[in-house]
Formats: sequence, C-alpha cells, structure tokens
Amino acid sequence: MSDLLSYKNYNGTVEYSKEDGCLFGKVIGIKSLLSYEGDSVKELEQDFQNVIDEYLDDCKKRKVEPEQPYKGTFNESG
Repeated sequence: MSDLLSYKNYNGTVEYSKEDGCLFGKVIGIKSLLSYEGDSVKELEQDFQNVIDEYLDDCKKRKVEPEQPYKGTFNESG
C-alpha cells in the first residue's frame, strides 16, 4: 500500500493535521508548490485531482510546458 496519491503521472503526499482536523498534502517531484486538502480521503483525492487539472490548464493557457515529475532515485554518498 502506498501513502501517495497518483493522478496523471503526478504524485502527492497524504498528511494529517491533528490541530486542524484535516488531511492535506503537496505534489512531489516538481519545483512548483501545489497543495491540497480535505476533511476526508475522498475530498483529499478530489482536491488533489483538481489541483493537477488546474495546473495543467494554467500551463496550457500560458503556453508553457508543465513540469514533469522527477523519475529516478536519489543517491547518497557517504
């Protein structure tokens, strides 16, 4: 089981704020900050998908290439 949301090749985190009583996350693997939230897993997933769709639509309107998520591994040298 993965702790990440996935949609249109983008991945996002799932976190819980005890203080606010809500779920939240951010899209990972890109430089742009795209965040989302919800009061349930279903709401969180819907807001995540909406954020991705809005990002892609905005890039299209501005005629810029959307960032592609990083694929690969990080190597630690020790």
